[in-house]
Amino acid sequence: MMSQFEPEETSIERERAILEEIQKNPKLHHNALIKLMVPKYMAKTTFEKTKNHMLEKNVLSVTIVGNKKFYKITEDYQKKSLQLVERISHENYQHIQHEIKRIKDYHHKDVNEKISLYSQLLRELLLTDNRFTLLDSIKNPKKTLYKDEHLSIQEMISKVFQMIEDDQDYNLIYPVVMKRVEVDTKNNFKYFE
Repeated sequence: MMSQFEPEETSIERERAILEEIQKNPKLHHNALIKLMVPKYMAKTTFEKTKNHMLEKNVLSVTIVGNKKFYKITEDYQKKSLQLVERISHENYQHIQHEIKRIKDYHHKDVNEKISLYSQLLRELLLTDNRFTLLDSIKNPKKTLYKDEHLSIQEMISKVFQMIEDDQDYNLIYPVVMKRVEVDTKNNFKYFE
C-alpha cells in the first residue's frame, strides 16, 4: 500500500513498471521478476508492497506451478474494475442514505464535530456522485443510467446544507465547510494545472 508521504506519481510509475515487465515476460516466475525489477525500478520491499497492492486490487492475478508463482494482468480487468466501482458506489450510496436518515439533531454537538460531520458527508456524497458519473460515461456516454442516484444525491446534498443553515452555529460552520469543499475540489483538479 502506498505511504501517505509517497507521491502518487511514484506509485503509478512503479505499478506501470511491474505491469510492463509482466506483459513483456509472462513466463517469468516471482524470483526472476524480482531480479528484473530490483534495483532497476525499486527496492525489493517496495516491489513486494506494490505487487501485493496490485494483487489486492485484482490488477494482477497469480498462478502457482509447483513451488513457483507466476503473475499476469487479470483478464477482463476493465469489466471487473467497473463491477467493483459499481458495487462500491452502491454500498456508499446506501451508507450515506442511512447516515443522513440517522441524523436527527446535531445541534448539541461541538462546532468542530459538526464541521467534521457535514464536511465528511459532503465529501462522500460528491465522491459517490462522481463514481456514478464515471460509470455513466463509460457504460453509455449519451444516457444517464444512474439518474435516480444522481437526483437522490443532489437531494441529500441539499439536505446537508439545510441542516447547516438551520444550525445555531451556522456562521461558524458554513464558511469552514465550504472552504473544505473548495479544497477538495482544487485537489481533484491539481493534475490539470
